[in-house]
Amino acid sequence: MRTIDHFIAGGAPGPATRYGDVFDPNNGGVQARVALGDAAVLDAAVGAAQAAQPAWAATNPQRRARVMFNFKALVEANMDELAHMLSVEHGKVIADSQGDIQRGLEVVEFCCGIPHVLKGEYTQGAGPGIDVFSMRQPLGIGAGITPFNFPAMIPLWMGAVCTAVGNAFILKPSERDPSLPNRLAELMREAGMPDGIFQVVHGDKAMVDAILDHPAIAAVSFVGSSDIAHYVYQRGVAAGKRVQAMGGAKNHGIVMPDADLDQVVADLSGAAFGSAGERCMALPVVVPVGEDTAERLKAKLIPAIQALRVGVSTDPDAHYGPVINHAHKAKVEGWIQTCIDEGAELVIDGRGFSLQGHEEGAFIGPTLFDHVTTDMTSYKEEIFGPVLQIVRAKDFEEALSLPSRHQYGNGVAIFTRNGHAAREFAARVNVGMVGINVPIPVPVAYHSFGGWKRSAFGDTNQHGMEGVKFWTKVKTVTAKWPDGGVGDGANAFVIPTMG
Repeated sequence: MRTIDHFIAGGAPGPATRYGDVFDPNNGGVQARVALGDAAVLDAAVGAAQAAQPAWAATNPQRRARVMFNFKALVEANMDELAHMLSVEHGKVIADSQGDIQRGLEVVEFCCGIPHVLKGEYTQGAGPGIDVFSMRQPLGIGAGITPFNFPAMIPLWMGAVCTAVGNAFILKPSERDPSLPNRLAELMREAGMPDGIFQVVHGDKAMVDAILDHPAIAAVSFVGSSDIAHYVYQRGVAAGKRVQAMGGAKNHGIVMPDADLDQVVADLSGAAFGSAGERCMALPVVVPVGEDTAERLKAKLIPAIQALRVGVSTDPDAHYGPVINHAHKAKVEGWIQTCIDEGAELVIDGRGFSLQGHEEGAFIGPTLFDHVTTDMTSYKEEIFGPVLQIVRAKDFEEALSLPSRHQYGNGVAIFTRNGHAAREFAARVNVGMVGINVPIPVPVAYHSFGGWKRSAFGDTNQHGMEGVKFWTKVKTVTAKWPDGGVGDGANAFVIPTMG
């Protein structure tokens, strides 16, 4: 059986004492085992990072940018291999895997311009003969703890910015689909990244805790469920670290009466069911405004959902593949039953879906509920599967209030032809990322990604200038070059006012 080991200083640390199973979601079987590390493994990675990081930080930004250029070219050259590697462990279809990699690569492209981004500020003559200037310097060693649903995009969001500004980066990816992160580390090394600067350690909660507690790790970036995000934030901050922790979501799509419903249905099909709904920026709740809008939308949704093709991850005609494993399948199907028990109308039931020849795969058919209400637990919590819930709103104000009052505040979308309604919604909704006729409003790489409320802990977002801010610290220098005259030491005991 294939074994996936850590990637430390260009090699593996030796035999592991514990292993985890990596399942094939298409057939339910075990396809590989992954080494589960402990504090000793992390110590080895930290030691390699400490040895390599000072020289990497001293490397001029232009040379670090060239590594990013080289890495981008290598990823593009190996795109098909990488996408297949991702799909066979995660289950998302190849085209979706390519999108996963591409959205991470866009942040790498942003990092190719890191010399410009790292420029500081300068004031000449801030006081008599006094200049003030600032510089952004790396923190030292950063760590990323990433989820199973985006094993390329999110590690690159974190790792590219972290290393481009001069830090060493230690990645702890999900143990459910660990192969691609290792391969990305190999390509980083091939691109010219020194050993010890981009490393991968595998593990479970024991490794997460070791990262959060390690005194040499200055900053931790996390993406996962909200409960774990809260835990990571609290424990990391208590250990004196800089922490950003992105959590779960329950993104709403508001459909105004004037919306182009054919386009809405096409967008909803992809946003709700793409990647089997395993996206933190999925759109699992649709809010039609007015009963007429609800009925017209429902009538168009049903045949569109029934036409979706569920297949193995390598099927080029499949709209989506299996969920990550059978445990997650059982969890999602449990939420479907909960929604039924709470009184929602089950319009399309995706449970019991079986794919010929892959009967043991972790497949769930697309599921649609109507008349879901805000008091239902299935509405309040993240399902993270191919389940779409219709929550009806009588007017714009009620529709606006639903995502605004929800515990999660990751993303939201409004579908309308009315510019005033869109403008009002974008300004007033209590959610961090807003799409106007865009169902999955993930910002481009040179902006930043981040939700509000229980969707994010910490006040700094992912990638873009926010990412640069998170992975660096500002040093400000106030300089004076006296000429040795008599008055240079005057008022030495008075705080300088620059007057």
